Amino acid sequence: MGVVILLVMAAGVAAMLSRKLPTAFALVVLAVVIAFVSGAPLTGENSVLDTVLQEGAPALAATMIAILLGSWLGKLLEETGIAGTLVRKIVEFGGDRPVFVALGVLAVSALVGTVTGSAPAAMLAGLIGIPAMIAVGIPKVTAAGTILMGIAVGIPFELPVWQFFSTALELPVDTVRGFMVKLFPFALVAAVAYVLVESRRRGVEHTWSLKSVREKPVSRSRRQLLGDAPWYALLTPVVPLVLALGFELAIIPSLLAGVLYALVTTTRPRDMNRRLLRTLYGGFEVAAPPITLFVAIGILLAAVKLPGAVDALEPLVKAVSPQNAVLFVLVFTLLVPLCLYRGPLNVFGLGAGIAGVLIATGIYPAVAVLGMATSYNQVFGVADPTSTQTVWSAQYAGVSPQQVMVRTLPYVWAVALGGLCVTAATYL
Repeated sequence: MGVVILLVMAAGVAAMLSRKLPTAFALVVLAVVIAFVSGAPLTGENSVLDTVLQEGAPALAATMIAILLGSWLGKLLEETGIAGTLVRKIVEFGGDRPVFVALGVLAVSALVGTVTGSAPAAMLAGLIGIPAMIAVGIPKVTAAGTILMGIAVGIPFELPVWQFFSTALELPVDTVRGFMVKLFPFALVAAVAYVLVESRRRGVEHTWSLKSVREKPVSRSRRQLLGDAPWYALLTPVVPLVLALGFELAIIPSLLAGVLYALVTTTRPRDMNRRLLRTLYGGFEVAAPPITLFVAIGILLAAVKLPGAVDALEPLVKAVSPQNAVLFVLVFTLLVPLCLYRGPLNVFGLGAGIAGVLIATGIYPAVAVLGMATSYNQVFGVADPTSTQTVWSAQYAGVSPQQVMVRTLPYVWAVALGGLCVTAATYL
């Protein structure tokens, strides 16, 4: 039975890789098939309809709300000019010094990455940041990678990500936060090293991305209309982070505080109502794809945690899972590429199901699975040519996602290695 479930999972990976089915649909189909194969009844306790679909779909509801609030805050950063002002100020400060401009854009990308991930974060930092870097001589591939590496620096402090791992792995937010703080230095060092090494290794290229310039008249007219955001409004991305990390406030109230701070510091009282509704509706549009994915992930997690699935998979998973700490680091470091191209270790896909199996079967403690999953997430968020932020950044800079993957993968692979070493030393 366990072999059949593994074959079903392999078929699901093939369907996602070949794009026969969208990831969310493939995960739901996979969950239903796994449930039937593991002997679950159609209705009742531990059943396909009542347990997998009914209880699984809203299982990550807290994560979905956090995603929506993060997207709402991201739309506010865009509409109020906060993100654009941050990038412009950094570019003005860097002047014609390519490395300083790139490091500044990296810092802004990290700030934006703490608020919202994926393509919205790349756009907020990259619409101005990528053309500015190219204009001062940063190679196009390096410019696109700088945006992505910056977002990766912010990922350990992205509150919706905390909520996702807390809910999916059934861990307290404090535990997730504690490991993310340990992961952050690896992401920061790798990102700074990327900018310093790649910008100097490739040399200065004094070219301009004409495509990027032509696509920016809307941003320029908005700047002329609104002007730069007030200096105190530029603290908006830090507000939720300070509340959640410094004062240990819950994630959803922290994000709501960021929304209110952005609104109050940039908007006249008579315009607040319209801006609130407009940006909220815009946030729904941005949040719809990841929310759909999290519905599917919740369904898959419910399926792999069914008693029949656990009993069938436990002996197989135990046989192939390294128990020695050194082997744990070596094996899972070598398996890093399996989180690319929506592979089986992508935590926002089948990897979530594998994580659920590892915890449900008792192979590793949940905190060790947390360390492994978050380490892989650092790779996926930057180097996966199928992720929306990678595709957008590469295309906007005028290069291919595969070129960006080749340049960034060694650095984020090192981040994953660091996270796995911390995991093995701390939890195994």
